[in-house]
Amino acid sequence: MLRRLDSRAAEFRSQLQDLLAFETSQDPEVDARVAAILDDVKHRGDAALIEYTQRFDGVDTNSMAQLEITQEQLQEAFERLLPQQKDALQAAAARVRRYHEHQKASSWQYTDEDGTLLGQQVTPLDRVGIYVPGGKASYPSSVLMNAIPAHVAGVPEIIMVVPTPRGERNDLVLAAAYIAGVTRVFTLGGAQAVGALAYGTQTVPQVDKITGPGNAYVAAAKRRVFGIVGIDMVAGPSEILVICDGSTDPDWIAMDLFSQAEHDEIAQAILLCPDAAFIEQVAASIERQLPEMPRADIIRASLTGRGALIQVKDLQEACDIANWIAPEHLELSVEHPQIWLPELKHAGAIFLGKFTSEALGDYCAGPNHVLPTARTARFASPLGVYDFQKRTSLIQVSAAGAQTLGRIASTLAHGEGLQAHARSAEYRLDEK
Repeated sequence: MLRRLDSRAAEFRSQLQDLLAFETSQDPEVDARVAAILDDVKHRGDAALIEYTQRFDGVDTNSMAQLEITQEQLQEAFERLLPQQKDALQAAAARVRRYHEHQKASSWQYTDEDGTLLGQQVTPLDRVGIYVPGGKASYPSSVLMNAIPAHVAGVPEIIMVVPTPRGERNDLVLAAAYIAGVTRVFTLGGAQAVGALAYGTQTVPQVDKITGPGNAYVAAAKRRVFGIVGIDMVAGPSEILVICDGSTDPDWIAMDLFSQAEHDEIAQAILLCPDAAFIEQVAASIERQLPEMPRADIIRASLTGRGALIQVKDLQEACDIANWIAPEHLELSVEHPQIWLPELKHAGAIFLGKFTSEALGDYCAGPNHVLPTARTARFASPLGVYDFQKRTSLIQVSAAGAQTLGRIASTLAHGEGLQAHARSAEYRLDEK
């Protein structure tokens, strides 16, 4: 089912490039439809939201009040959960919160010898919007991963949008919003939800930044509103890259590959291993376990279309290839993972050792599961508290400092032909 590649083959690099190739540019038809929806929401506000929710989600409503979920309803959703569901959500939330508290940046200042004060003031964003998918599946984990870092950052208002096809509301998603401290929840989805957050309507408040994954329409809408508001990233299909030395149970590795392949037919799952016999064992496990999976058709399409089992020369070469791929999730399933960790530079998240399944990172380990995809881990980072804080530079120049800095600034400003800049600095000099 999966293609087999060998790093020693002359055509390996081109084969790998073909495997990783994914068209990230926006479909013109999708982009045009999104542009029309955004413009409609911008000009008609609530009326447009009601119309699109009726059309796309099949929700019978004529009032925005019916599309907002109150705090009381969020609490009621939490109370309806089974005890083990409550415990799992609360435990996951506590771990996510604890991890992200370590990311919170603080303001700082220092003073030069001449009395000039310099520093940085860190403040939270005023209001953020989080998009939570609600189509093929529901993701309470996405609520925790987006809302908790914002809450830790000190954001006063967190507005959540989540589509509810045919009006079906998911108690786990709503309970997660209750636990994570979401301020307001609207049952809106698609490009229209992004437009509501970006522009604001009569009911939905405008936010400063939008985070969270979505389908092609959501991604296109986030691209278009960037600049009006901030966004976290435009996420591509899920990815997992496993480096294994052959010491892990092949059934575990096969299921780890399944764990991302089941997300989407265009998700990507790749194994790098120097042991040819082990690769065969993983292939056999895939064939044996796949028919038992509820999402077997999606997994099969993903593995067949974009998956691969790759034999490499050794673990060093595996690390080199992994750095070039820059995967979203990287499992380092080897006997001594810490030895190889310094060799890995580019990955959204690294899972060390055979007992660290990627699935634990998705739900409850603590680090954020909103990660860069499509090789953007070369320059991008996971979602974090820092995405919900901003930094402002502080400068308070003393009278003595104005003498030194003024002459420097004057010289450079004249060199750039900006006389007003120069004169502004020169006015503060003791000797004009």
